[in-house]
Amino acid sequence: MSTLDPVAVFRTEAAECLEAIEAGLLDLTHQLDNKDLVDAVFRGLHTLKGSGAMFGFEALAAFTHHCETAFDRVRKGEVAATSELVAAVLAAQDHMRALVDQPDADHGDTGNKLLAQLQAAVGGKQAAAAAAPAAAPPPAAVRDAPAKKKNSWRIRFSLPANSMANGTNPLGLLDELRDLGECSVRADTSAIPALDDLVPTELHISWDVTLTSEQDRSAIDDVFIFVLDDMELSVEEISDTAAATAAPVEERAAPVPVAATSTAVPEFRPVEAVPAKREAPAAVSQAKAAESVRVPAERLDELMDRVGELVIAQSRLSQLASASTDIALRSVSEEIERLSGELRDTMMVLRMVPVATLFSRFRRLVHDLARETGKVIELVTEGESTEVDKTVIERLADPLVHLVRNSIDHGLETPADRLASGKTEAGTVTLSARQAGGEVIISIKDDGRGINRERVRAKAESSGLIQPGQPLSDSELLQLIFAPGFSTAAAITNLSGRGVGMDVVKKTVEALRGAIDIVSMPGQGSEVSLRIPLTLAIIDGLLVRVGSGRYVIPLSAVEECLELSLEEDLRSRGRSFISLRDSLVPFLRLRDLFRTGTKPDVHQKVVVISTGTERVGLVVDQIIGDHQTVIKSMSKLHNNVATFSGATILGDGSVALILDVGHLVAAGQQQEAQLRVAG
Repeated sequence: MSTLDPVAVFRTEAAECLEAIEAGLLDLTHQLDNKDLVDAVFRGLHTLKGSGAMFGFEALAAFTHHCETAFDRVRKGEVAATSELVAAVLAAQDHMRALVDQPDADHGDTGNKLLAQLQAAVGGKQAAAAAAPAAAPPPAAVRDAPAKKKNSWRIRFSLPANSMANGTNPLGLLDELRDLGECSVRADTSAIPALDDLVPTELHISWDVTLTSEQDRSAIDDVFIFVLDDMELSVEEISDTAAATAAPVEERAAPVPVAATSTAVPEFRPVEAVPAKREAPAAVSQAKAAESVRVPAERLDELMDRVGELVIAQSRLSQLASASTDIALRSVSEEIERLSGELRDTMMVLRMVPVATLFSRFRRLVHDLARETGKVIELVTEGESTEVDKTVIERLADPLVHLVRNSIDHGLETPADRLASGKTEAGTVTLSARQAGGEVIISIKDDGRGINRERVRAKAESSGLIQPGQPLSDSELLQLIFAPGFSTAAAITNLSGRGVGMDVVKKTVEALRGAIDIVSMPGQGSEVSLRIPLTLAIIDGLLVRVGSGRYVIPLSAVEECLELSLEEDLRSRGRSFISLRDSLVPFLRLRDLFRTGTKPDVHQKVVVISTGTERVGLVVDQIIGDHQTVIKSMSKLHNNVATFSGATILGDGSVALILDVGHLVAAGQQQEAQLRVAG
């Protein structure tokens, strides 16, 4: 049985902690006087520092200490939270991430530069001390603060036997307690087994600590915040007389066993409701730990492959059962089909993640771009609970970065230009997601100047993408911005101008079997919508026959099926349209498109498919039925075959190609446009 690497576990949890810190800092940008946000950021920095020290990431702990101290001063009201401080800690947070990922790498003078930036943001003695390398003395704010009433605490704790093997250093906890004030520590060694039974990697020592400090109970809780769920801890406030009695540890006759809850000792005065406050968080935390399990993504991918193979085997069993007269075999086949369908649906849910995990990344990007461009930008997110396959989320990250940067650089005006045109000073970029059938639509919308169509046409003509004066629909003209190397920027900047970003967007979306729609109104802004399949693993499909070949049409794109008689087929030659509820829908004869060389069936069928508002009919010879389709990638030799998006294995072992709905709809609309021009 494999054991988890403690350092790998720390890196995972540190990444989550850094994300929480970043989210808190970005929220604080809009609410600089929000004390709860200040406290949340401080707790996150404190946790990262403490856990980093426990796992041997000393450089991370020392660097994070300075940011923590800065926010401690903000928390105490000694300095105000400012946008400069938030920007400094955000930049420092990137360095913390580098120290987590590459603790032994040479990071040059980056740390000192960031600490100097922090010093400029905070000012005062503390920031000057922060510029000093490695461990710094206690903050000046703590040393110079007026004397406060000191409280005495008795702290008794023990850690799990495997805590040191998992990277927890109890001496680090004791050092943090000593930093809080005068501390008397006594080790309880009564639980150490005989030498023959002793396991060197296991911890059997517990501690009894008497602490006299100006800090309150929450400061003690923060020391143990990273190990609280697995340890036994008792914290009691004691009187000054009891503290004096407890301080001389040499006079104590025998060690006191560590208890999970406070015990009744006459000279101690328990803090009111302390046991409830101590136990409740642990209980809640344990409940949450029981509700979720951290699983590596590659294990989910492997499980998905096994489910896919099971679906293929079930399809073969169903085919054999349908050809058999054995009632028992058919019954078992139907039961296996039901169970495999439920397993497939469960597996698909496991792979789904909310787009909030994707959208949250852009808060930092927008914050940094606003400072870089001098524009006032508000990011709005909608539909964050919409769920998409995790593979889709991972592959959409880079395209969305390009689209957001493009909206900010090309779309939004400067504050002065916006005010001059009667708009608000702040421009808005909206990220939204919604589900439509078997696909998710992710939109990036801005309220800027819109796309300059004259400039797009001029650039396309000068680049040779189109002929001068070539007639284009508005949609075709706007799609030109996705051409390789195309850019309307007057000069190359850090944000844009090379014509690479939008080409990356188009290629990635097409690789996901998706489509891109653009709407732009001059002076009002633009909206780019990405239409992406919910999953790239298993889909419900409609199995059809064209000639002697079988093909799969994604069922989510199918609107309806009609019969096309031989007479109607002959009548529509040259004008491939069918009348569907008072509207003309173009259709494609797949038999001609695939050049099957076979005669059409007497009763052909038209499968009407759609993407968005566009519809097209596909003429097939036979509709076989629905089919659970395990998507297999095409080989490199077939990368340029745009009509198909993948393949699947049928129950009899043969291969059926999966039709690319987006490409076929575009081909149908192009055919319709050509016929209208000719007619």
